[in-house]
Amino acid sequence: MSEPQNTGSGAAGESRPVRLRDALRQARIEAADRTGVVVDLRDAEVARLEILNEALDPLFGQIPDQVDLFDRGISQGDTPRLWIDVVAHVMMGRDKRIYRLVQDTRFGRTVLAESHEVTAIVDAVTDYVARRLIEREHALMAMPQVAPPAPVVEKPRRSRFWPFLFGFVVGAIALFGLALIASLRNL
Repeated sequence: MSEPQNTGSGAAGESRPVRLRDALRQARIEAADRTGVVVDLRDAEVARLEILNEALDPLFGQIPDQVDLFDRGISQGDTPRLWIDVVAHVMMGRDKRIYRLVQDTRFGRTVLAESHEVTAIVDAVTDYVARRLIEREHALMAMPQVAPPAPVVEKPRRSRFWPFLFGFVVGAIALFGLALIASLRNL
């Protein structure tokens, strides 16, 4: 059996504690780097995206709970993607080792960042998230404070009885007058 390698300073009495999470991350990186077989390319892409997803945990932990712009998750379709929000995602490049942060716009897909390093993509995603949060703040501030609508004051309704009575009386007098004129002509 082989002995574990000590990558520390080389001093026998001085060993730094290895965290399991760091060891798992390193094992995933090594497994993703070794994977070169065409059958395992998709699994390597997903593993790399999971590594990036874990690296983004501290960033998304800082976003307030009331902000619901971001919905991070890995989709495992034909092309695995790490979605940041509805329009931005990270996908792997053609060589399956390069991370590519892209944003879908109405004019097509725009590449925001591209790198082999996880930290560079984490920085790019951090910048993207910050810009989106600022856009949200500006949109919320730009919305005018809508005053409640003024109560509609209706004009007092006039009674319909008096105009009806007036029209009835005028009509009756007109008919009586016509009847009187017609009777006087016949005499």
